[in-house]
Amino acid sequence: MIAFVSGPVAALAPDTAVVEVGGIGMAVQCTPNTLSGLRIGQQTKLATSLVVREDSLTLYGFADDDERQTFELLQTASGVGPRLAQAMLAVHSPDALRGAVASGDEKSLTAVPGIGKKGAQKLLIELKDRLGAPLGTGTGVGAPVTSGWRDQLHAALIGLGYATREADEAIEAVAPQAEEQGGTPQVGKLLKAALQTLNRTR
Repeated sequence: MIAFVSGPVAALAPDTAVVEVGGIGMAVQCTPNTLSGLRIGQQTKLATSLVVREDSLTLYGFADDDERQTFELLQTASGVGPRLAQAMLAVHSPDALRGAVASGDEKSLTAVPGIGKKGAQKLLIELKDRLGAPLGTGTGVGAPVTSGWRDQLHAALIGLGYATREADEAIEAVAPQAEEQGGTPQVGKLLKAALQTLNRTR
């Protein structure tokens, strides 16, 4: 079990970070929220979960232990694999997920790509006694960001290797979406939308 990786960030892609550990580049699958806090050349420490399949070994990386633990708990529900668990954490912070499950908030779960109404109902039943009560901190990766979303998004896109002009154009493209979310736009969601915009224009 690889519990964490620590070292300089060697490369960044829309869903992967490469962290140099003892001269070896470890490819780590991360959510946009986690990636937005990384910069090429800077030291990082990511909590990790190794998913072993017959034909692959995939390392998933997280900003903290709470996010990793939630990722692993989500997979105890039937039909939830690492990809879907990661998608859930890309949309919601661990505490937001705990809150949604505790309150039976079906709508929050259907906001995750790949989860329909029936799937959400099933997950609410299965996860109710597993995730625990929300901590009530309101912070953490994926939590709504109250201010400075433009700056955070800009820094994340530059960190992923996009030019300043490209980053500015992508931010303008997702600005209406941020306004729809009200005063607390989620940077993770906006980063995902911005990357889709950039992929279309390339």
